[in-house]
Amino acid sequence: MHWNSPFSLKAMAIAVLGVPLAFASASAQQAPEPLATTTPAAHSGDTETSSSLANLPDASSSAADLPDDPGTQAQDASQAATGGKQTKRILGIVPNFRSVSVDAKLPPMTVKDKFIGATEDSLDYSDFIFIGILAGISQAQNSYPQFHQGAAGYGRYYWHTAADQIDENYMVEFFVPVALHQDPRYYTLERGSFLKRLGYSFSRIAITRQDDGSSNFNYSEVVGAGAAAGISALYYPSADRDWTKVGQRWATSVGLDGLTFVFKEFWPDINDHIFHQKD
Repeated sequence: MHWNSPFSLKAMAIAVLGVPLAFASASAQQAPEPLATTTPAAHSGDTETSSSLANLPDASSSAADLPDDPGTQAQDASQAATGGKQTKRILGIVPNFRSVSVDAKLPPMTVKDKFIGATEDSLDYSDFIFIGILAGISQAQNSYPQFHQGAAGYGRYYWHTAADQIDENYMVEFFVPVALHQDPRYYTLERGSFLKRLGYSFSRIAITRQDDGSSNFNYSEVVGAGAAAGISALYYPSADRDWTKVGQRWATSVGLDGLTFVFKEFWPDINDHIFHQKD
């Protein structure tokens, strides 16, 4: 995704409120012992009847001795398997469709798959919300004085920001990946130290997978983002079409994508330990 102002880096900061983890244990309830009753012996067969009753299971057996409920077992197994599992959305809002859970084996993306992925990231309902926020930040900073202020100025900021984002998504996720047979998905590492995972995730700016599973330079990201920045020169004011402005938009786009990769890498940990979000 592309933002037209370096200040928008601050907009990506996420404040996470710590929520204490509550654990509850189910105590086994014991059935009350049957009341002792005394009945007179009617005939000699009562002795055999009493002996048979003594062999029946004790009604006061502890529930802890019973096998675990299948539903509980399935829930425990599900919780144990959440490590490195990506969800379709982050916090239930932000699209996360291109993130692959750790050790997941997926077939190569077809041309149609890459087109659908770029479209989902470009036209998701949440995109219009974030574009509005970013457009407001740019207007508040007066990033492009030619747009002016007021409602009309905000409209100009909004559609320029939307165009930047759509250009970058389709170049990085569709056109260049299709042309060079590269996989635009993010593959979660999950294992190793924090620094190892941090380095791996940010390095995905320069390294990606080919459709055949091999590694290669990430032309989709670097060249695709550069092409999108070049396209933006067609609709920005003439004063913002020089190499400096285009280069700034290119560098900002690539840098923010790198921060996005870092967040995607650690999202399963945040989700598992804080939000307990399932999908």
